[in-house]
Amino acid sequence: MKKITLLFLTCSLILLIGESTQGQSYTPSKENLEAREWFKEAKFGLFIHWGVYSVLGDGEWVMNNQNISIDAYEKLPGFFNPVKFDPKAWVTMVKNAGMKYITITSRHHDGFSMFDTKMTDYNIVDDTPYGKDVLKMLAEECRAQGIKLFFYYSLLDWHNDDYFPRGRTGNGIDGRESGEWEKYIAFMKGQLTELLTNYGEIGGIWFDGHWDQMGWDGEHFSDPLVNWHYDEIYSLIHTLQPQALIGNNHHLGVIPGEDFQMFEKDLPGKNTTGWGTSADQIGNVPLEVCETINGSWGFNLQDRRHKSKTELIHYLVKAAAYGSNLLLNVGPMPSGEIQPEHQQSLSEMGNWLKIYGSTVFGTTRGPIAPNDQYVTTQNAKTVYLHLFDPNAQHLYLEEFPNEIASITRYHSDKKVPFQKTKFGIIIDVKNLSKDEIDTVLEIKLK
Repeated sequence: MKKITLLFLTCSLILLIGESTQGQSYTPSKENLEAREWFKEAKFGLFIHWGVYSVLGDGEWVMNNQNISIDAYEKLPGFFNPVKFDPKAWVTMVKNAGMKYITITSRHHDGFSMFDTKMTDYNIVDDTPYGKDVLKMLAEECRAQGIKLFFYYSLLDWHNDDYFPRGRTGNGIDGRESGEWEKYIAFMKGQLTELLTNYGEIGGIWFDGHWDQMGWDGEHFSDPLVNWHYDEIYSLIHTLQPQALIGNNHHLGVIPGEDFQMFEKDLPGKNTTGWGTSADQIGNVPLEVCETINGSWGFNLQDRRHKSKTELIHYLVKAAAYGSNLLLNVGPMPSGEIQPEHQQSLSEMGNWLKIYGSTVFGTTRGPIAPNDQYVTTQNAKTVYLHLFDPNAQHLYLEEFPNEIASITRYHSDKKVPFQKTKFGIIIDVKNLSKDEIDTVLEIKLK
């Protein structure tokens, strides 16, 4: 196993910042509040799960799922040589899709770092034939094209002995040994310091893995068994880059110091997964839903669960109707290329947004609670009703809170008849030619 080298000066800086801010209450800076407003309006981002696990083509959890031993898994970096990685092509694809930011895995649960870190030689620069810092290259291209870059960072680590006590996962992996939790915290602080000082201004940090150190009764997570030192870690981030936004995929409410709240494979307040965040746990911060294009996060050669154009557009619109961003995932191949079918899906969404982008970007959730037939978004005195049912004849809007001046088809002067009754608003769409994916009505308020 690779030995972790903690640099004295780096750790001294980390401890100094941690001690100076530990226990202080969090008040977002002006830069942070401005970044939150940008984030709320961005609405659409690309999630990238990429690491040495892509070599095996069985997703990012393959080390755990196949119980691959430490010494066997350490052979994978020797096969990882993404010579077709083209950051300009990636970022151009993102812009053409209408996306405003990228969130990429800097280190996933397997413990392999996809950047040039001095905290361990188990990284893409020191331990692969490729030998280049892909995050550095991507950061430079994002700045050149005006796309914000966020770093996913795993709190969980199946490779580092100092991730001890072990959590709920990875316990069938041979070669894992015991270590010291406080050294692991110092290791994470060191890596986060590198990410926040060596890659220019970043959008934020996307944490994952907290749930590994929590009990699970089949319905709820209980309190963590360890001290994650979030007060110190969050303060470190906000001190080094005040504008950087912090989110944590812990499936709980918002912990002090966090700047946005994410929901994994679930719309805010829903719980189709069984471990989602309930409606009463939604905080007063920007929201983000993350979802996959197929059924996997990391590259999976056998995954055929590719979502249709209709499903993906509906998910984006529904997320906006819940007042949330959509972070849509791709899992690049070990060559560094993004699967052609994923590129095609992103291109189709971009083409749709060229026409309907104003009904998504810069909007807030609409006045009517979302349902399976239609959802609403709003910008000032304009409400956009997205009708998903091409067979609908009449729409009933109960308890509509505003007086309506007119209803037309989006980007058209064609009037849509409506009637106000004591039961609400009835919109007559039986004679309206409908789009198979999304028929958008523009409701002007008085």
